Amino acid sequence: MSLETKVIKSRLGLLSLAEELGNVSRACKYLGYSRETFYRYKDLFAEGGE
Repeated sequence: MSLETKVIKSRLGLLSLAEELGNVSRACKYLGYSRETFYRYKDLFAEGGE
């Protein structure tokens, strides 16, 4: 698995966990990301997909 694939999977994991929990703050805290980072990833996913 390439580094790029690993990075994409971790970012998608954050988005998925937030959706599953229904709570962005808890997902970010659990995985060690900031809310700002979460929303940046969310916007990137909305623009370009996986």
